[in-house]
Amino acid sequence: MRKKRSGSGGANWMDTYGDMVTLLLCFFVMLYSMSTMDKEKWIALVESFNPDAVTEQNPGGHEVSNLTQEQVDADIEALYQAMKDYVEQENLTTQVSITKGSGYVFVSFDNTVFFDGDSYILRDDGKVILDQVANSIAQVSESVDEIRVLGHTAQEVPDAPNNPTIDRFLATNRAAVVTVYLQEKNIVDPSRLVSVGYGQWRPVSENNDAEGRAKNRRVELLVTGLDVNSGIGDDV
Repeated sequence: MRKKRSGSGGANWMDTYGDMVTLLLCFFVMLYSMSTMDKEKWIALVESFNPDAVTEQNPGGHEVSNLTQEQVDADIEALYQAMKDYVEQENLTTQVSITKGSGYVFVSFDNTVFFDGDSYILRDDGKVILDQVANSIAQVSESVDEIRVLGHTAQEVPDAPNNPTIDRFLATNRAAVVTVYLQEKNIVDPSRLVSVGYGQWRPVSENNDAEGRAKNRRVELLVTGLDVNSGIGDDV
């Protein structure tokens, strides 16, 4: 009886093995190229997966211009001076305070500038002030990274916290109203506008008397400039 010959199959497994080695080589070449990827290569890779993503962006998601850090810093200084001059010319120094730090301008508005007591309806005279604020920011909008609006209340009774629902909603709604007003001016992309309501929990004065509580009832504006050196692909 003849034995059946078993097929060697040599050609088939060698072809498969060769294909596998080729694929592995391609895979490691891709890994190596990605390990040394710079900013331009990263953007090209992202755009290859998403053709609509054609604008260069920083990690915060904002479009990056060709401004230098020196230009951004100069714009933030110009914003500070413009707002400071306006406050002084309109005799608002007792109601509005302006300070400047490294890369930001901080403005604190007495609550009566924008709102009546226990209200989050923006006053007409408050709109006039916000119009000037918006105009000043619009002049340097390319250098602005974020505008953060902060709402605060005062603790009405010194030894008893406010009702948290009323307290938080009032502070949040006031911040949101100011934010919406600025957004409707189209001075910056809406993604750069943030509103926060702190309620009574970040006072700047004691709540023992009417004067202290008046200082705590406020709306603050924090305008920060771009950090053009924090883009994708920087060395670490």
